[in-house]
Amino acid sequence: MNDSVTSNMMRALPAEHRQRLLHLAHEVSFEMGSRLFEEGGRADRFWIVRTGTIALDMRVPGRRAAVIETLGHNQLVGWSWLFAPHTWHLGAEATTPVRAYEFDAAAIRGLCVSDPAFGTAVTQWVGDVLAHRLRSARTRLLDLYAPYGSGSRV
Repeated sequence: MNDSVTSNMMRALPAEHRQRLLHLAHEVSFEMGSRLFEEGGRADRFWIVRTGTIALDMRVPGRRAAVIETLGHNQLVGWSWLFAPHTWHLGAEATTPVRAYEFDAAAIRGLCVSDPAFGTAVTQWVGDVLAHRLRSARTRLLDLYAPYGSGSRV
């Protein structure tokens, strides 16, 4: 699992903004094997994992979906809700039973507009997560499909 500071909401957002965000959360649960979203679907919500793990995957023509990253405690699931056209770029599946905080994307985007400091903090947090996920996707796809892998050693 990734322990990156940028993907951990508890460390990435200032306490004031974190509390405002969590005030709008509601708790949800997913059974193992549940799909949270599919690549290309409408991104109208996002989650912060409380317990369990979620695999982010990417469709690969002619092959089964490639798992790009596995997310766990306090990590953000979903970034596509923040950036137009608000469609998922990856898929997500619960690999264990999951408990999470769920957020309505439109409500959070509205709060980002009405409170620029909050909006800047959330955008920076999600942007950092996005940059990390793109690097992870590149490395994972090279490991899976390039003749000599990514060249990185784990």
